[in-house]
Amino acid sequence: MIRADEPGSSVIIQRNCNVQDNVVIHSLSNSEVKIGNNTSLAHGCIVHGPCKIGENCFVGFGAVVFDCDLGEDTLVLHRAVVRGVEILPHKVVPDGTVITDQKNASLLEDITTDFAEFKKSVVRGNLELVNGYKALNLEDETEHLSILQESGTKETQSFGN
Repeated sequence: MIRADEPGSSVIIQRNCNVQDNVVIHSLSNSEVKIGNNTSLAHGCIVHGPCKIGENCFVGFGAVVFDCDLGEDTLVLHRAVVRGVEILPHKVVPDGTVITDQKNASLLEDITTDFAEFKKSVVRGNLELVNGYKALNLEDETEHLSILQESGTKETQSFGN
């Protein structure tokens, strides 16, 4: 669910983002949620504004991010909570961790090569799904056009206009 229904609220989702099942994105009055390019929001996470998520980030299953700024290439793993802090780029918030003060945010470890590849694979896999869905849709349209042409109906002339 994506909501920017309060006065002055907005949600910006940039290119190649992956918003999975049961994700909630909500922006409070006079605030913005901005999600950077190539970011994945995994099943059941909550992104509550004001919030900025940088490019190439991953927010895991059931994680909550609220009133925070996640730097690029940040991983917030499953069931973690990030609230009211800035997470520097290339950091990992471990599974189940609660980060609500800047001191703890500054102690987070850097992303590993394995986690960086994991993030890329999630985006890549979901873009492949999109392309597959598009191909199926084109096949359906082509099949429908072919059936109309074979039946000789006038619909053939208006199909796709």
